[in-house]
Amino acid sequence: MSPVRQSHAGRGTHVSSTELVIPDKIYFRIGEVSRMLRTKPFVLRYWETEFPTLKPEKGRSGHRLYRRRDVETVLQIKRLLYEEGYTIDGARKRIAKLARKREEQKPLFRVAPDGTQLRSLKRELENVLTMLSRKC
Repeated sequence: MSPVRQSHAGRGTHVSSTELVIPDKIYFRIGEVSRMLRTKPFVLRYWETEFPTLKPEKGRSGHRLYRRRDVETVLQIKRLLYEEGYTIDGARKRIAKLARKREEQKPLFRVAPDGTQLRSLKRELENVLTMLSRKC
């Protein structure tokens, strides 16, 4: 069981990133994210002002709607601040650096807009399947 931290406002019970299972949903309200990560809603709102990558959408009623990516970002922020001891500024820089790395990574397979590569790949896979079925 994870240790309970009560010395700092907004921390609540520690939630390890390996322990958390994010439900398969498109949007989460701030209360759901708060309960899931055991972090007060005001802390989430504060982090939105400090971390440019954390930008939940707002619904018609003005309520914050966090996407899965936002929840993952909040979890990362919490881990950097509470587990790894980063300052807000240090965590902001670390997250920005990780975001730049993700942008720099090249996709393994680029699809041509006309789909010729996919059709070619499909033909090759069908040929392999045919060869395998003949051997069985």
